[in-house]
Amino acid sequence: MSLEMPPMNPDDPRYTKRGALYVPAGAGPTIWAVSDVYTIKATATQTGGVLGFLDASVPPGGGPDPHAHNDQAETFYMLDGELEFLDGDKTFTAVVGDFVHVPVGIRHRFKNKGTHTARMIFMFTPGGPEEGRRGARRPGPAHGRASRSRRPRLRRHHCQPRPRQGTGTSGPLVAPADIASAPGISEDSRLLARPRRLGGGRCATAGPGPSGRR
Repeated sequence: MSLEMPPMNPDDPRYTKRGALYVPAGAGPTIWAVSDVYTIKATATQTGGVLGFLDASVPPGGGPDPHAHNDQAETFYMLDGELEFLDGDKTFTAVVGDFVHVPVGIRHRFKNKGTHTARMIFMFTPGGPEEGRRGARRPGPAHGRASRSRRPRLRRHHCQPRPRQGTGTSGPLVAPADIASAPGISEDSRLLARPRRLGGGRCATAGPGPSGRR
């Protein structure tokens, strides 16, 4: 359906005034919240307060807790997968092509109870809540992995005796196995010095390295 526009004078400033908001595919700040990934396409600031518009990917088990918006309605359109929606005290499943509108003040939530990531677009009217999401944690390849710098380090020793260096004399180094069997060593020291076999014929103890770090 189209509407006919009345003829307009080319000199009228309304004829040449520009004001469209254009966001290319893949553009917009992407944030991580409640295990979901949101790409903000438009904010209240950008639309004069009219709406906030987001693209969401919801992994299995993802979705927010039940909540209500006292100042905004929220509208959803499913692009891929399926999500279970809560409407007050009732639930229903929305699939590709389904449209869901939640009026102001209605308790709701969505949850992915499937085994594949679901995708949808949704908006707040008027906009506002999407502005607060900008501070959410950003996703990255390191998320969920332990940092290498925080992994415990093992102090490695050669199990075979080797000459001392820099002393002008030579002699065998005491290996952890020798420490563990030496007289006068406490039980705690024996446990710390007990060698564990590593690849390449080396052994290691759980004690700190030369810098004192573990």
